[in-house]
Amino acid sequence: MATLEDVRRIAMSLPETSEKVSWGSVMWRVKDRGFVWERPLGKRDREALGAAAPDGEILGVRVADDGEKEALLQSEPDKFFTIPHFDGYPAVLLRLSTIGAEESTEVITDAWLDRAPKRVAAAFLEQRES
Repeated sequence: MATLEDVRRIAMSLPETSEKVSWGSVMWRVKDRGFVWERPLGKRDREALGAAAPDGEILGVRVADDGEKEALLQSEPDKFFTIPHFDGYPAVLLRLSTIGAEESTEVITDAWLDRAPKRVAAAFLEQRES
């Protein structure tokens, strides 16, 4: 089970990442572009989700596009979900209690790669391959 401390450790290990508090929640950014963030559910979110509203820590995760968003929502609905507030926005919500350390590293790194400047992402991938 991943925690926000795990998310912090993973996110801050990625090049040029910073941490910021936004709207009372922690967000991790690469070059001022958010890629993952703490996302507690609000009253409207809980109303929209009804009985399906999860408890526990939730992470917002940026994805490349609506196709990737739909693929995650369809393939792993026990982990990923969305809310009406995210309609038309390339991001999903992740129940942290459903994911382990290795998979959380993959999800966070993919989100970082999507938001990182091309030169920063390319240098990271090159270094990782060596």
